[in-house]
Amino acid sequence: MLKRFVSYYKPHKKMLALDMSASFFISILGMVYPVVTNRMLNDYIPNKSYRAIIISGVILLVMYIARRMLRFFVQYQGHMIGVAMQSRMRRDLFFHLQKLPFSFFDNHETGKIMTRITSDLFEVAELAHHGPENILISSVMIILSFIYLMTINVFLTLIIFACVPVLFFVSVHLRRRLREAFDERRGSNAIINANIESSITGIRVTKAYTNSDAEMHKFADSDGLFVKANRKVYRAMARFFSTTQFITDVFNVIVLIAGGLFLYNEQISFGDYSTFIVSVNLFITPITTLINFTEQFQNGASGFKRFVEIMDEAAEQDAPDAVALENVEGVIDFINVSYSYGASKEVLHDINLHIEKGQKLALVGPSGGGKTTICHLLPRFYQQAEGEGTICIDGHDIRTLTMESIRRSIGIVQQDVFLFGGSVRDNILYGRPDATNEEIVEAAIKANIHEYIMSLPDGYDTEIGERGVKLSGGQKQRLSIARVFLKNPAILVLDEATSALDNTTEIFIQQALDELCKGRTTLVVAHRLSTIRSADEIAVVENGRVTERGTHEELIAKGGTYKELYSLQFREHEGA
Repeated sequence: MLKRFVSYYKPHKKMLALDMSASFFISILGMVYPVVTNRMLNDYIPNKSYRAIIISGVILLVMYIARRMLRFFVQYQGHMIGVAMQSRMRRDLFFHLQKLPFSFFDNHETGKIMTRITSDLFEVAELAHHGPENILISSVMIILSFIYLMTINVFLTLIIFACVPVLFFVSVHLRRRLREAFDERRGSNAIINANIESSITGIRVTKAYTNSDAEMHKFADSDGLFVKANRKVYRAMARFFSTTQFITDVFNVIVLIAGGLFLYNEQISFGDYSTFIVSVNLFITPITTLINFTEQFQNGASGFKRFVEIMDEAAEQDAPDAVALENVEGVIDFINVSYSYGASKEVLHDINLHIEKGQKLALVGPSGGGKTTICHLLPRFYQQAEGEGTICIDGHDIRTLTMESIRRSIGIVQQDVFLFGGSVRDNILYGRPDATNEEIVEAAIKANIHEYIMSLPDGYDTEIGERGVKLSGGQKQRLSIARVFLKNPAILVLDEATSALDNTTEIFIQQALDELCKGRTTLVVAHRLSTIRSADEIAVVENGRVTERGTHEELIAKGGTYKELYSLQFREHEGA
């Protein structure tokens, strides 16, 4: 994992080298003050060299001005390196998410994914910036200060140095609990984000069912987990930092006592002793910095671990010799098709269907029978395993075709229409981003929504709000139909496209859909059987199997499941 983290530094090698060089010189300049202090105490002041005192002060001031400029460079450019790395990781993660199969999103909540893209990667960026600098500056300071202290008094320095292993042993021991606590907090943070995302998205449902209290209880539960995880983190942090700080305080006590004894026995001069007291912090402070850096390291390491977890998820992949589907006619075959979602029970079993070019096949049957799964397998939203049959388009096994070319050839209209934040034009253009304005208008006219769009304040440039919240259900559906008209696919999938609409709106939508189906091979899932009476063939899907097939009249004559469903829906009408 370290190798993968370091790889993100590669585009910034030159700037990182400058940043590290600046950090190195900051460390060197940090040693000037104790050296000057020692000279003043042992030479300039006793010998009353006032000119040397003034010159030393001026040199020290110049050094600090240079150090200030170096610190500005390190703070600014170092952070920008971290931001650039964060940006690249975020892009990599977002691009990878676009390639992941439906199954990944079935098992991961949106809020948790968003946490990994935002707050987790922010912690990684902070580690990317501060990590190398803290390690370099602290390491150089420890080495230089140790050497300098040795020049003042070897035995006193060795006494201090002997205490360092104790500090590191204690910090390593306490850090384990700290790491576990940070991991738990990240998990609770993802849960609370997922809860917030779900509640805000469903706020209209919450208000409609007056379930605000229930949502507040759910939020309180997830917030309670967050508080509990933070309590564990801060308890571990308090134990860690209070203990390590106590040990560094003991260092100062040891220096004070041992140095006092050395001074009493005339083994060290007063000037050297004073300098040692001042300089010992140059040795202890970077050690403390490295220990305190543990918190940031744990945050960044946990965030990068969660980033890698998603990056290691298997993306959708074409077969090595996959070819593009071109000149699509639209002949579809399902041959002995079975399918299971992971280790769960079989959803489809031995499905055999054939749709000729330009024909319409309707799938009906009880909910949960497998109709939508059939629709999802055709564009390869879910991947079949070996031995689960074959799906062909124009005689080509879809596993031998590129997924992009398959999906480019299929237009999908679903019951739950998803519109993006933006304008009416933006959402229609999603069907084909390079379309002209004339083609957009033509698609809207065919979808029976052009007149409504022109009645809006800004026409096609009118903002529709998040997920099209400013539009009615019928208007959303017609926009999605216009999007498919613009795409102009050879194959059409209608997955309960009108089931959520009122009867009047359904008539207008059905007219648009009928226009859309002309000349296209169509696979339609419907619960309202009135919408599919004219289908070329109807297949009844129950418990993952095709139990009946035929035209409307043929299935009514058979007196099976289809007739029973039809009778239930139209009993009142037929009685009249």
